[in-house]
This record gives sequence, C-alpha cells and structure tokens, in this order.
Amino acid sequence: MAGRFDAFVILAEMRTGSNHLEAMLAAVPGLAPQGELFNPGFIGQHDRFEYLGFDLARREADPGALWDAVLSQSDGIPGQRFFHDHDPRMLDRLLPDPRVAKVILRRNPLDSYISRKIATETGQWKLTDAKHRKTARVAFDPAEFEEMLAARAAFAARIRRALQETGQTAFEIGYEDLSEPAVLTGLLRFLGIEGGIAPSASKLKPQNPGKAEDKVTNPKAMAAALARLDPFGLDIEPTGPARPPGVRSFVALPKAGLIYMPVPGAMVEEMTGWLAAVEGCAPEALDRDLTQKDLRQWMRARPGHRKISLVRHPLARAHHVFFRDVLPPGRPRLAELRNAMARRYDVPLPEDGPGPDWDAARHRAAFVGFLKVLPQILAGQTSLTAPGDWHPQMAILQGMAAFALPDIVLRAQSLADDLPGLLPGQTLPPAPEPPEDGPVPLAAIYDAEVEAAGFAACRRDYIFFGYGDWAG
Repeated sequence: MAGRFDAFVILAEMRTGSNHLEAMLAAVPGLAPQGELFNPGFIGQHDRFEYLGFDLARREADPGALWDAVLSQSDGIPGQRFFHDHDPRMLDRLLPDPRVAKVILRRNPLDSYISRKIATETGQWKLTDAKHRKTARVAFDPAEFEEMLAARAAFAARIRRALQETGQTAFEIGYEDLSEPAVLTGLLRFLGIEGGIAPSASKLKPQNPGKAEDKVTNPKAMAAALARLDPFGLDIEPTGPARPPGVRSFVALPKAGLIYMPVPGAMVEEMTGWLAAVEGCAPEALDRDLTQKDLRQWMRARPGHRKISLVRHPLARAHHVFFRDVLPPGRPRLAELRNAMARRYDVPLPEDGPGPDWDAARHRAAFVGFLKVLPQILAGQTSLTAPGDWHPQMAILQGMAAFALPDIVLRAQSLADDLPGLLPGQTLPPAPEPPEDGPVPLAAIYDAEVEAAGFAACRRDYIFFGYGDWAG
C-alpha cells in the first residue's frame, strides 16, 4: 500500500534550525531531503547551480519540472526546505497538494533575526565544531526587524489559510524541539517512517548561545523597540470579512472616459444622475452590470480614463441608511433584521413606520439606538447580519482595491469645488445635492450625543478619512 505522502516540505525561515533538521532527516533511511530547491540564488545547496539537468535559467522557466524530476528520481521520500522568499509559483503547487507533507518549523523571531545578523557579519552560516565558532555583536535595527516580522506573518497566514481551505494538517515543530528525540520520532511517524531519530545524527552545532541582549550593541534600543510591538494584536480593530470588489455596481461613461465606483449610501443615485447629465443620456442608459473582463477591456480601449468614487460624512451616511433601510417597515429583505433590532436590542422603531405623531425626539431616540447596535452587528457580536452597504466606507473601498483603485475619492461636502476638475474645459451640470432624509432631517436631531454615537459606530471612517464633527 502506498504511503501517506509522496514528498515533504519544511516550511521555515532563515536561521530557524532548518539546516539542522534537514541533516537529521537525511540520516533516516527512506527520506531524501534536497535542500532549498527553489532558493532564488541556488538549487538545493548554496554552492550548487545545476541539478538533475536544471540550471537556474531552466528552473526559472519551469520550476514545476524540477520538482517533477526530484519526485521521480529520488531514492526515498523527497523533501525540501521552503522559505517566504522562495519561488512563489511553487508554493501555489505545494500547499494544496495533500500528498506533500507539511512540516512547519518555528523559532523565536528575535533569535532568528540576531542569528542572521551575526552570520552575515561573520560569514559563518554553519558550525560543526564549537572551537571554530566566530562571534560578533550586531546592531539591532527596529525597522528591519519589523519588516522581517511582517514577511514572516504574511507567509504564515498564507500557509494557514491554504491548509484550512484544503483540510490538511501540518506537523509543527519548534527550534527548541530539535534536541528532543521523542518529538523527532513523532515527526517520523507523521511522515510514515518507522523507527527513531537522534539529534546526534546532525553534526551541526548551535552557533550563538546566550541571551539576546548580550549579542547586540544597542540592547536598550532593542528593548524599547520590542516594547512598542503588538504581538497579540491588541491594537487591531476587527474589520469583518473581506468585501468583494462590487464591480457589477460600477458605472462606465464612454464619452467622458470615467468609471464611477459607487460606495453604497454615499449619494449613489445623485451622482449617477449627475454623470448621466454629463454623458447626455438617461441614467438607465449608462453602462452598468459590467463584469471584470468587460471593465478591463473598457479601460484598455480608453487610455487616460479615470476612476472615481465618493464618500460622505459617516454620520450623514449612517442617517441616510437608517432612513432608507431601518425606519420604514416595508423592505422585505430587511424586515427580519428590523424586527430583531426593535425586539431584541430595544431600538425604538415605529411598528408601522413613522406616522403623523413621529417627531424629532422619537426620531433621535431611534437613530441613536440604531447607531449603538450597528457596531455590534458589524463585529459579529449578535446573531444579525448587516447588508453589505451598512459596512464602513473604508471597507468598501478596500474591497474595490481587489480589482482596481479609484484615482480620485471625492468628498460629498466639497463636490461643487472638486467636480469641475474632473473634466476641465467642459461645461458641467451643477454638482448634485445630498438627498433629503425625511421626515426628520439630521439637522433637527443633531447634538453632542448623536455625534458621539456616530463616531463610536463609524470610527474607522472618521479616522481614516479625517472627518471631524458633522457640520450640516
């Protein structure tokens, strides 16, 4: 019966002990580790530039063919070490393949960073005899260290997501585990190999024992830089799931050479009407419901085109969404959500919609109640699911960026000044005005409490777009 795996990959980083682990595995009958096959500078070993008939140029042209050659010609289960800066095309092949065992090797990133700096300084990347050890004290560079952390985090996230999506399990092993025979034996069992393994199978020795602060020339600066880091993500605000680009909502104007990328709730109907007037047609005659392929062809055919979007003050947008989606009871897709907000979260909404007795005080209470529950809904802290256009404008623009970035993000409050610059030399229709959100306008209920509730509900848009208090 065929084994569980056809090959294995050690997913690691520089100076994590991957050489040591590979040396131990190389001593095990039935395993055939091949080094860093897809290191951009060499093939397998640091001084080898040709292997199995592949030189660097041939590997660059077809990296998968080298892996196929390794799979077919290895005496035993072949393996390789793969780091974040190796050929990304091969990661796309290796990660989804359940016949390739994933071994994830980790080490304290500070130790890895300092070890790499010392190896670069001394030129000593491997050590087999302690009497030949070369030592040096190096300078800790905060920016360089944070850049390394970001690269490692992105690599780890990509691995984790691929394993989740394909239902695979990896064998995780730490640098400190490389001296533990029981853990190493467990790794062999994971790979389908019977028997044991001894750390002494590798002749490599630790190169830089001791405390991190004794290896750097600026330990106080290092301590200060590490104190500013946020390893637990305490400063990260939850943003919800990534939004799709929403290209089907984009509006193309062939004559004007514009693409409008609407942010729901931010004067979409008003801007669409203005653009139709610019184009000299009815709004329904504008090019809409285009696919990504359609839009790419449209843009390719019109060099010099511009993509525009528009955002609105977060409080004004929230009030528009409230008036449009929450206050009236007659929107079928939102009826259940509206009822739940009223019954379970005490938002004082009128059961049959605002009637003759609906005044500013009641409107204000209902709007503030909506603002208080909105961030809980968006953060997934309730059983309710908000429509996509209730999400922050920042998140919607970030979703658009998966397809294309707008060249210009207009502000609703300055349209009269900004729109003429879009098409200089043309006579343009007057800038559109914000919609009236009756029966009670925002100005009639606005006060400090409403503003504070708006900031709490729409914090990201206030901060990232630089909005202050609503000014009417």
